[in-house]
Amino acid sequence: MNNKKKVVVPIGPYHPLLEEPEFFALYCEGEKVVDLEWQAGYNHRAIEKLSEGKHWDQVTFLVERICGICSTSHPFAYCNAVEDLLGISIPEKARYIRCIIAEMERIHSHLLWTGLAGHFLGYNTLFMWAWKYRESILDMFEMITGNRNHYAMFKIGGVRRDIEDEDIPVLRKVLQDIKGKVDMLTHAVLDDPVLAARLKGVGVLTKEHIKNFGAVGPVARASGVDMDIRRDDPYAAYSMMDWKVSKTENGDVFDKAVVRLLECMESIKIIEYSLKAIEGSKAEIATEVREIPPGEGIGHHEAPRGECFHYVRSDGSNRPVRHKIKAPSYTNIPTFKASCVGQMIADVAIILAGVDPCYCCTERLAVYDAGNKKKQMYGFSELVEMSRRKTQQIKQQF
Repeated sequence: MNNKKKVVVPIGPYHPLLEEPEFFALYCEGEKVVDLEWQAGYNHRAIEKLSEGKHWDQVTFLVERICGICSTSHPFAYCNAVEDLLGISIPEKARYIRCIIAEMERIHSHLLWTGLAGHFLGYNTLFMWAWKYRESILDMFEMITGNRNHYAMFKIGGVRRDIEDEDIPVLRKVLQDIKGKVDMLTHAVLDDPVLAARLKGVGVLTKEHIKNFGAVGPVARASGVDMDIRRDDPYAAYSMMDWKVSKTENGDVFDKAVVRLLECMESIKIIEYSLKAIEGSKAEIATEVREIPPGEGIGHHEAPRGECFHYVRSDGSNRPVRHKIKAPSYTNIPTFKASCVGQMIADVAIILAGVDPCYCCTERLAVYDAGNKKKQMYGFSELVEMSRRKTQQIKQQF
């Protein structure tokens, strides 16, 4: 293999395949990918550092803006972390409302991905269907929260808005309509021989790969790994209703699509149960929180892409002294090393899309100098320069 000529195929940082700027270098022999490099850093916005300069309630709005698609996932994990620090439980009605918003986000995210996957394959009928059906979910968001994205529903101690009883019949009708459409879409994907030929056996991740990379969410469940934070470490109202974790066994892009569509059906079931639980209830939707004492807390949420994790530490002031965020894409994106190598160039686009990567959630790099007790943020070019300087220093020793 070393005697063969390798061709480098660059993708990004700006490319029609990518919804966000990112750079991939594919090392190819003929049409076969033999290695892959990934460069991050194009979307870094210092969210964790910004958090330290805002009071606790403002941070809820800040983390919503980490990602427009996952704008409930980060507030969910953040509020869970602060409530863990406080040692409080939120009202039961707020638990159900949180589940409703989170599962609506899961449906809209998975339908968005399904449409993009169809687009990457040149299957634009699937693209049009999925995005058309997704519109109904966004309309539901607008009815409940006033916004189609960045819903501003979560607060420490509960939720900011109730769901009105007069809106519930309308929401149920929309859900019934979506259920039929998602079911049709699922069968269309399962029964289409072109999609099967294009996606089965492509970009396979084994259970061993999932374990080694620490992959999460639909990426892990498509490889037969039975894990879901909503069930394994329950929060909100997930332990108070009947639903099941969707998983398959083959680990290819086809199974990743199937898992996401099956999860949409489970999300509809969770929303319907939650609406029934809160209908007619005049109960409180938030526990009053006046101050945050010194301490630390952790919180997580099963986002559409997998476990979203937040850590917070308080010194008793009105803002966090440390806020650490780990998005699911942080561990899912590196699986490209396993799924792309050995594949054909023509398959790489859909393999990269198969993990539904969210780069803006992942962009962060901090270096802590323990001697000087200083934290420094570095860009990619600065890290390259540091690497070169170290090489020169080592050369001088010989």
